[in-house]
Amino acid sequence: MDVGRTKDVDAEVDDVTEELVGESAGDEAATWDAWDAAFDREEGPFDVAEVDLDADEVKRLDLGTLVITPFDKMNLQLQVDKAKEKVQALLISDGTSAMEVAVFAGPTRSSMLGEIREEIIKATEEADGKVELVQGPFGAELRRRLPVTTPDGKPATHLSRTWLCQGPGWVLRGVVMGKAALEPDNQDADLAMWEFFTNLVVRRGPEPAVPGSVLLMEIPQLDEK
Repeated sequence: MDVGRTKDVDAEVDDVTEELVGESAGDEAATWDAWDAAFDREEGPFDVAEVDLDADEVKRLDLGTLVITPFDKMNLQLQVDKAKEKVQALLISDGTSAMEVAVFAGPTRSSMLGEIREEIIKATEEADGKVELVQGPFGAELRRRLPVTTPDGKPATHLSRTWLCQGPGWVLRGVVMGKAALEPDNQDADLAMWEFFTNLVVRRGPEPAVPGSVLLMEIPQLDEK
């Protein structure tokens, strides 16, 4: 038996397999990029330079980096960096669904959505979770299933949907949870989340920031327009 030749053949098979897997991953990434390219921000989310916030009587909350439009019976929680007295992210809920929103620095002339997706996929796999990408309302949407442990020590699964949207120098991330994640095809379940995300206005500011770093927000004044 020519053992050396068998090893050579096995190595060639492995090389071909890796090549096919790589091509498949490349095709998937191209599809996801196409979904992103098919979405435009004509109806939001917006950059502050694209809108006139004083042109209407809509009541808004100004968090500096992010301007939000509350909806009826919306519950708002702020994730605050106590040391800096700045808001890192916000969590909104309509009672059945919720969404965590954060703003990150991004490149001005290129897209980093593919890089962010790969990081989310890698983190999901490392946590023994599963992720599926579909064409969502803002481009490629990541649907994640992560194993978790309940407060009483029982195993469970956490479901979420991640929306990513890039503008000039910024990236918005919305992580949808609750009923809208459990029933992703139920448009009534995610309507409030979709409308809230669509109406977001980002005020990037002139400060330099490393792409991918969190853009901190201010604690809003409740009487602001």
